Amino acid sequence: MSNIVLPAEWAPQCAVLLTWPHEQTDWAENLPQVETTFLEIAKAVCKYQNLIISCQSFDRLEKIADALHAAGIPPEKVGLYCVPSNDSWCRDHGPITVYDGHTPVLLDFRFNAWGGKFDYEKDDQITTSLLELGAFDGAAIRHIPYILEGGSIESDGQGTVMTTSECVLTATRNPDATKESVEASFKEYFGASRVLWLDHGYLAGDDTDSHIDTLARFCDEETICYVQCNDPSDEHYDALKKMEGQLQAARKADGSPYKLIPLPMADACFDDEGHRLPATYANFLIINGAVLAPVYGVPQDQEAISQLKFCFPDRTIEAIDCRSLIEQHGSLHCVTMQLPDGVI
Repeated sequence: MSNIVLPAEWAPQCAVLLTWPHEQTDWAENLPQVETTFLEIAKAVCKYQNLIISCQSFDRLEKIADALHAAGIPPEKVGLYCVPSNDSWCRDHGPITVYDGHTPVLLDFRFNAWGGKFDYEKDDQITTSLLELGAFDGAAIRHIPYILEGGSIESDGQGTVMTTSECVLTATRNPDATKESVEASFKEYFGASRVLWLDHGYLAGDDTDSHIDTLARFCDEETICYVQCNDPSDEHYDALKKMEGQLQAARKADGSPYKLIPLPMADACFDDEGHRLPATYANFLIINGAVLAPVYGVPQDQEAISQLKFCFPDRTIEAIDCRSLIEQHGSLHCVTMQLPDGVI
């Protein structure tokens, strides 16, 4: 029997990891706005736990340190490291941490920017670079020659991994992937005893081929919240109704149904060229004592916060304006990666 456990996101954490945006990325045009968002995330995280930030250059490191100081964040709460990056989607290029027995192990999967859509060579090296710089002083590391992004998987901490077939079966990631081979890989890498597959789900403006963390999330071992669309005229309606039906048919390991909590579909947000942006309330981050919830300045924000309070009654909901993040087709969970207890 495997000793490997992929902890749920609500398990105790030691820190959150961020890869700070910079001028040589697609963030350049709205860098001040997105840095404000990153600073708000940093402030919220540091109320509850530590933070590790990697940034492009020593010049940027000094500016970030000054901004954190001005925001009242104690310097001892933050580790700052200079590591080159292509982009800021830490959820997908960062390490996925498992416990092997009681030892935290960083799984360093290959990252190829969601099937080679963008440049990724620097991002694929960030975890190794941070380890060499001493950022992860309490964990071992395993380099795995398999392409997988953190946003593509959800764990209940009890052996169930939830994922989407549209993402993990794409030939541009692992060409020979089948449901059977993915399940075998998840058993090997995560100690998974079963995989909960979603075959439907779609989010306009999403570059990830339907990452699970944009669509449906475990809130505890018995509860899944998910994006619901009730407007037949919305382009998401058919796919999300099919996803909802699949979730209703899903069963826990003991054969009983999950408790399902819908999150609203946000009013459509568009970029300057009229392309719809992926505004999703499922892209929240669970940390110690709190949930960081993305909001977008639309009427559904308050309903989403209320639903998340219902999902997480024992945690504080910290709303973060993520309108700037969706300009580059991701949101709050996408730019963060939690580190479970023991990694630092």
